[in-house]
Amino acid sequence: MHPKKNLFVLISYFPALVSGFLLTASFPDCNLYFLAFFALVPLMVSIQSMTSKQSFYAGFVAGFGHYMTLIYWIVPTVTIYGGLHPLLGMSTLALLCLYLALYIGGFAWLMKRLDPPKVFMPIMGACLWVGLEYIRTYALTGFPWGVLGYSQYSNQTLVQIADLTGVLGISFLIVLCNLTLAQLVLYLAPSLAPSKISWRSISIILCYTLALVVACLAYGRVRLPEIDRLIQAAPKPNICVIQGNISQDLKWDKTFKNKTIERYGNLSLGVAKTNPDLIIWPETALPFYYGADTLYSNKIDVYVRKAKTHFLVGSPAFERGKENLKFYNRAYMLNPLSLVTGTYDKTHLVPFGEYVPLQAYLAFLGKITQQAGNFSAGDTTFTPLSFKDHRTGVLICFEILFPSIARAFVKNGADILTTMTNDAWFGVTSAARQHFSIAVLRAVENRRSVVRAANTGISGFIDPRGRIIEETGLFTTAAITRPVPTLKTISFYTRHGDLIGMAALVAICLGFMVKGVNNIFRRIQK
Repeated sequence: MHPKKNLFVLISYFPALVSGFLLTASFPDCNLYFLAFFALVPLMVSIQSMTSKQSFYAGFVAGFGHYMTLIYWIVPTVTIYGGLHPLLGMSTLALLCLYLALYIGGFAWLMKRLDPPKVFMPIMGACLWVGLEYIRTYALTGFPWGVLGYSQYSNQTLVQIADLTGVLGISFLIVLCNLTLAQLVLYLAPSLAPSKISWRSISIILCYTLALVVACLAYGRVRLPEIDRLIQAAPKPNICVIQGNISQDLKWDKTFKNKTIERYGNLSLGVAKTNPDLIIWPETALPFYYGADTLYSNKIDVYVRKAKTHFLVGSPAFERGKENLKFYNRAYMLNPLSLVTGTYDKTHLVPFGEYVPLQAYLAFLGKITQQAGNFSAGDTTFTPLSFKDHRTGVLICFEILFPSIARAFVKNGADILTTMTNDAWFGVTSAARQHFSIAVLRAVENRRSVVRAANTGISGFIDPRGRIIEETGLFTTAAITRPVPTLKTISFYTRHGDLIGMAALVAICLGFMVKGVNNIFRRIQK
C-alpha cells in the first residue's frame, strides 16, 4: 500500500470528477444550464500537466461521474420493472456508464495526442467533442441521451440556432466556451500550463469565441419574432392529449384491461365537447392487440365513434410472417368512424427493452417488456399519418432522441410531430424531465410543434420556437387540449441534417493529417 501515492492520484483526478458533476447539474432536474459553459474547465486545466494516458483516465473519471449521476434512473427501471437483483441493476448502470465514459476519456486523450496550436485549441476541441457525440448518436444502435446541447433546452434565445446546426451546434458552442475559459485560466495562471500562452493567442481566442457567441445569440433574437409571426398566421388544429396514468404493474394485468379502456375512453369523451381535431393516447395505451382482440377493440371503437373525431392510439401489434409471428410497437390513426386510416410501427427499438440483440447468444438476459413479445422494427419510409387537413409524424418513446427520424417525417410532409411514450418505467426520477426536454430541440430543429402524450407524464405541447406551451405533472391523470400551430416551412437543418457532425469528423481527420505531416518534416530536418 502506498497511501501517499493513492492520495496523489485522488487529488489529480478530483478536478475531473468536479467537471462530471457540473455537467450533470446543467441538465434537468437541476437545470442549472449556465453551468455547462464552464463545467469542463477543471478537467481541461488539470490535464495540462498529464500524459496522454493520464488524460484519458481523467476524462474517463469525468464521464463516469457525469453519467452515473445523470442516468441513475436505470437502476430502479431494471430492478422494479425488469426484475433484476439490485446488484445486477447497479452493474447494468455501471456497464453503460463505462461505455459512455469512454467518449469523454477519448476526448481528453485525443486532445493530448492532437496537441493543436494554442490559438486553434478551442476550435479543434469543440470539433472533437461534436464528432464524438455524432458517433455516439449512431454507434451500436445509438444512445445520444445526455448530448451536451440538450442542457440548453430552456435557453430560448440560444437554442434557435438548432434550425441551422441541430443540437450538435449548441454542443459545439458550449465546448468552445469551456476551452476558451480553460485557456484564459492557463494564461492568468501560467504555472498550471507546461508552456506559456501568449497574449496574442489568448486575444485571438477570446475574439473569435466572443464573436461566435454574439452571432448565435443575435440569430436567436432575430429568429424568435420571425417564428412568432409565422405561428400567429399558421392554422391551429385543436389537439387533445390523454394521460391515463396507468401504473406499470397494472398496465398488463388482464383484470385491469376494462378499467384501462374506460379511463382512456371516458377522458376522451370528456374533452370531445371541445371539438378537438385529434385525440392522442400514449405508447401502448391499449394493453392488447388492437384489431385482433375483437372484444376489447370493439369497446375502443365505440368510444371513438361517440367522440366523433380522429384518434391516434398506441398499441402492440402482430403480423403473421412466412415462418413466425412478428410483433410491433404500433400507432394507429383512426377516423371518426373508427376505421384505421394509417399506422406507424416503431423503427428504432430499445435493446433489452423491446428486443434482445444477438438473441441466439443473449436470450438468457431477457427483456423488460415480456408481455408484448420480441418487437420487430417497422419500415423506414417514415410516412406521416393524416387527420383532416394535417399530417403528423409519430415518434414512439426513445425515437425522439434521434434527429434523423423527426427530419424524415418533416421532409415527407408532416406539419406536426407527435411523440408517444410510456415513462412509467422511470418512476419519480429526473428521467421523465430529461426525456421531455429532448423534444424541445426536435421542435426548434424542424420548426414544428411537438405534441407529447405520456402514460404517466410528462405530456404537453411545444411550439415551433421551442416554447413549452403547457405540460402535465408526473403520475397524474389528465386530459389537456390546445390549438397547435402547424408550419410548412422547411428549415436548413431539416433539409441538410447534421452537417456540423460530419464536418467535425473531417476536421479531426485533417488535424491528425497535418500533425503527421509536420512530424515527418521535423524528422527530415533533423
